[in-house]
Amino acid sequence: MTGPTTPAAEPALVSVVTPVLNAARFLDEAVASVRGQTYSRWELLLVDDGSDDGSAEIAQRWEAEYPDRIRSLAHPGRSNQGSSASRNLGLLHARGQYVALLDADDVWLPHHLADQVGLLARNPDVGFAYGPTIEWYGWTGQAADAARDHIPDLRMVRERPLPQPGPLVDWVRRNAPSPCTCSVLVRRDVMEAVGGFEAAFPGMYDDQAFYAKICLATPVIAAVEATSRYRRHPDSCYSRAKATGRAAVDRRIFVEWLDTYLIAHGVTDRAVRRSVRRERRVARHPALGRAAERLARWLGRGASGPP
Repeated sequence: MTGPTTPAAEPALVSVVTPVLNAARFLDEAVASVRGQTYSRWELLLVDDGSDDGSAEIAQRWEAEYPDRIRSLAHPGRSNQGSSASRNLGLLHARGQYVALLDADDVWLPHHLADQVGLLARNPDVGFAYGPTIEWYGWTGQAADAARDHIPDLRMVRERPLPQPGPLVDWVRRNAPSPCTCSVLVRRDVMEAVGGFEAAFPGMYDDQAFYAKICLATPVIAAVEATSRYRRHPDSCYSRAKATGRAAVDRRIFVEWLDTYLIAHGVTDRAVRRSVRRERRVARHPALGRAAERLARWLGRGASGPP
């Protein structure tokens, strides 16, 4: 005779954190992609970062319609404090075992959370999962833009835990693309242990500073399938930085911060320290860095010809 059946434990809750800054034309689509997930145990935290285009009102409308699943947050005085501070505010209010990141102009495919949660559930010692992302130009509806859609190669072993420092050296050296935030799932306790995002990075390199801390703290794992879409448009933080010439300056600020972080936290991994020092020199002296790269390529050919 068998005893009473014990109900299966509820699947882990995922807290989805979405910073919102003047994203009125895209926000509904981002929210819809969360609501369309096959994995049902999620909450969505929409963190307004001082929008003045109606984004805050859109977030409040979603909260009013689904108060048990969606919450609208804002900084004191509805001030603009940047993406890192906004994600940290979301983390402060998160109730889930996992934290998923989704920017207000990106979207998920329906099985994104199911795949990412499954990946971490199968690898309990891993604190951070990410995956390939569709570079999405076709959101415009134009055939020429859709033809530009592609999935960059992660250049990383898939579905195998990578112990600390994981892919950090390849990301710092830009030998492999760092994750798009929309492809990331983090265990909440790991995210809290590293102190969340760095408020010193309100825009560019906010993600890469966070990833560096994560790689030094926990094993990382990469998924096989692309389950997120990173929207390419001229108003994105990355596009504006390139257009204004800020990208090189922001890169230098990041590698200098990372070098300081490694020293402050006693990181002695030689490959990491050497790579960061090299990138710091390149960022400070771009012309010398390019010459060194040409020389390295020439030496790699066995000095058989000119660079």
